[in-house]
Amino acid sequence: QVQLVESGGGLVQAGASLRLSCVASGDTFSRYVMAWFRQVPGKEREFVAAISRNGGITRYLDSVKGRFTISRDNAKNTLYLQTNSLKPEDTAVYYCAAKVQLLTILHTNTREYDYWGQGTQVTVSS
Repeated sequence: QVQLVESGGGLVQAGASLRLSCVASGDTFSRYVMAWFRQVPGKEREFVAAISRNGGITRYLDSVKGRFTISRDNAKNTLYLQTNSLKPEDTAVYYCAAKVQLLTILHTNTREYDYWGQGTQVTVSS
């Protein structure tokens, strides 16, 4: 099974950028469809973006389209989320998730993903 460790979160002002990373270990990274989710206290975990095993296909939450970019480097076993033009409503704990899958179906439901990281906090001040 794969282990996931996120990093790159922080406290920034509105309009700033952050690049989140998720390093995978313990299995062949390219076997996994990968995704980013986020969660604020008292709310359900929310899909943000997903990427196919070879990085060729992506999917985004409507509210982050044009601002966030998901990417992966299979040679480095690393998933990224470039977040630009951050807004206070982007404040959340961001989690990476992995799913072993042969088909290129990018799920948005948390129940579809098998492995999760511990999360990294992103706080955007106004």
